[in-house]
Amino acid sequence: MTDHTASSGPTLPYVLVLYYSRQGATKTLAEQLASGVESVSGVEARLRTVPAVSPVSEATAPEIPDQGAIYVEEADLRHCSGLALGSPTRFGNMAAPLKYFLDTTSGLWMNGALVDRPATAFTSTASLHGGQESTLLTMLIPLLHHGMVYAGVPYSETTLLSTQSGGTPYGTSHLAGPNADREVDADERRLAVAQGRRLAELALALAAMRSGRP
Repeated sequence: MTDHTASSGPTLPYVLVLYYSRQGATKTLAEQLASGVESVSGVEARLRTVPAVSPVSEATAPEIPDQGAIYVEEADLRHCSGLALGSPTRFGNMAAPLKYFLDTTSGLWMNGALVDRPATAFTSTASLHGGQESTLLTMLIPLLHHGMVYAGVPYSETTLLSTQSGGTPYGTSHLAGPNADREVDADERRLAVAQGRRLAELALALAAMRSGRP
């Protein structure tokens, strides 16, 4: 999967896996989802993150993070064949850094750049009822405004019926625990991989549909 590479000229269509992570669980889900994307021939995953938002206006983030994925650029989103958004929950909502980036994408919206591209979302919470589904729904809203085609996790993924931790039909989720020390378990990983695989398959199918239009 592409990670620290530049944002130009991919040889294959790519799915952008864009996430914000503080404790590492959302990053792990992003990596699992990216592996699902790349299990599909003909498409690759591009991992990107967003800088933290500071209440101090003078604060700036380094151009390149110390570790993990590099920061997203508008071009990464403009040219993607599919999009996966990941965020920890903040009072039942996506984290501010991810929303801040999405709030800057009105130019893409005005040009219809993302219309008919598939999208999905994933999240992590400290408690089982800490807002997993509402957080996923908040990430769904701007995607629909962009004209994207939302793809959750269908119940044909039977792990949804047996998981005792994370997992929703709106997207993969993770139960991190009150100390954020619970690792992403096998069910959560399995669902994330399946979600990435489905997104990649839809990305290729919808790209073919768009290219076949007059």
